[in-house]
Amino acid sequence: MATFVDRVVLHLQAGDGGHGCVSIHREKFKPFGGPDGGNGGHGGSVSLVVDPQVTTLLDFHFHPHVKADNGKGGAGSNRDGANGHNLVLKVPNGTVVQTTDGTVLADMVGAGTTFEVARGGRGGRGNASLANAKRKAPGFAELGEPGDQLDIVLELKSVADVGLVGFPSAGKSSLISVISAAKPKIADYPFTTLVPNLGVVRLDNHTFTVADVPGLIPGAATGKGLGLEFLRHIERCAVLVHVIDSATLEPGRDPVADIDAIEAELSQYGGLTERPRLVAVNKVDVPDGRDLAEIVRPDLEERGYRVFEVSAATREGLKELTYAMAELVEAERKAAPPAEPTRIVIRPMAVDDAGFTITAEADGSFTVRGVRPERWVKQTNFDNDEAVGYLADRLARLGVEDKLAKAGAEPGDLVRIGEREFDWQPTLYAGAEFVPGNRGTDVRLEEKSSRASAADRLAARKARRVRPEDGTGADDIGADVGDDDIEDDAE
Repeated sequence: MATFVDRVVLHLQAGDGGHGCVSIHREKFKPFGGPDGGNGGHGGSVSLVVDPQVTTLLDFHFHPHVKADNGKGGAGSNRDGANGHNLVLKVPNGTVVQTTDGTVLADMVGAGTTFEVARGGRGGRGNASLANAKRKAPGFAELGEPGDQLDIVLELKSVADVGLVGFPSAGKSSLISVISAAKPKIADYPFTTLVPNLGVVRLDNHTFTVADVPGLIPGAATGKGLGLEFLRHIERCAVLVHVIDSATLEPGRDPVADIDAIEAELSQYGGLTERPRLVAVNKVDVPDGRDLAEIVRPDLEERGYRVFEVSAATREGLKELTYAMAELVEAERKAAPPAEPTRIVIRPMAVDDAGFTITAEADGSFTVRGVRPERWVKQTNFDNDEAVGYLADRLARLGVEDKLAKAGAEPGDLVRIGEREFDWQPTLYAGAEFVPGNRGTDVRLEEKSSRASAADRLAARKARRVRPEDGTGADDIGADVGDDDIEDDAE
């Protein structure tokens, strides 16, 4: 069984945030010492980091489910919960991170490159952090935010300077075993190489890597044979070397036809037409092979190829081939633009950006989308009326109520925020002030509340101070009546 895996699907689950705590400080001679519930800890995140010592995705093949630690819940006496440990996964150099639909999230190239793929949830605030001048003893706390949960695809594209391409049994594995210290499997049957092999070639002051790609056949770019699974490994190669079998006995096979077939597959795969190429006519140690190599050499040179007659068995012509590889690799390295340091990009929010959008759906409902509203809904305990009232206050301050009204929402319409659905009743929230009551309750959410609003109380107070006849204040009326009574008593 092959021990090389270059494509896996990971099921990631970041840690959930810990719940905040509802607690009241209790101490002798202090029956009500105020809220002291601690905050919940943040959930652990899942990150990927490039490790040069890792060369395969085999570990993820056997363990595709990855979950980070959850944050711990808060406790009384202002004790915050512990944060969950972040999970760091080591991947090979050249790993491409994609979504299941093919969207590229990150291209992991370079030792130490790090990418946070799943973020842990925020911890909920305890009632000590939620207390303010009006809500001095909150009877609720925020719930922990769920961590990110997603499936990603990891694809390994080998990072090599030179890629060896050719038909099965052309001698690619034998060639890389001679010019480098790589020890691939070598046998006399097709498709011996089932996984890419990487070898490091050291030549004088030059050092470069060579990739041995499994054999290609016509139709490989469309999924035939093994080529489609491994064509990705030559995408990063700066130089391509055609390894041609000059001693094949298969009918219809010759070096020129082999190169045309391989070039057709590379062209169909795309993105490889501009790479410099060399041609290595292998197995010239066989008499028929040497004769065929001498015949086709002029035709290949007319096409612009540099042709080298080599033999992996006798090592004939390998020195000239490796020097030509090193020359092209150095030229490509000098032509490549210098690596720029990573720039920190800051994208501030626009001044008039409320951070949410409202969409009117075809069924008459309204959907509110935004990072903050959706996070607030996730952190709300809907079994606690006071927590629901606090959510309503936050949404009103954010401007959700006003925009819903401008979008045409009527009382009783269905409103969706995240995974929650509400019947919109703006009279319960807009303009009302928080009224302290029993912990965990909010009188604004009672269906039949007898409490007058602040505007009604102010109007009644003004009415009590005005006399219907001449507008004299109620205090003056009381004073006049008192003087008449005094004069009558005097008479």
